[in-house]
Amino acid sequence: MLANYTAKPIEFEGQFYDQRHGGPFDRGAADSYYNRGHNPHYYVAGTGTSRRFDMHDMTALQITAYTAGYNWNEQHGNKKDWG
Repeated sequence: MLANYTAKPIEFEGQFYDQRHGGPFDRGAADSYYNRGHNPHYYVAGTGTSRRFDMHDMTALQITAYTAGYNWNEQHGNKKDWG
């Protein structure tokens, strides 16, 4: 994957969100997918390969994007099958 790859924006509840790997929307969707709690955070670049920003370092828009990703995945029911 190219480092500067930008995923197509995703629409959820009338808003468009950047779904790049490591971004707030992506991290929210991933936390939902893995049945983790709502814990806003994101990475500057790839997940686990760059600096992590937690909720106290995030803007209101970033927290909204994280929450949208979490809620989007909850609505779609895409969950990790641990079986």
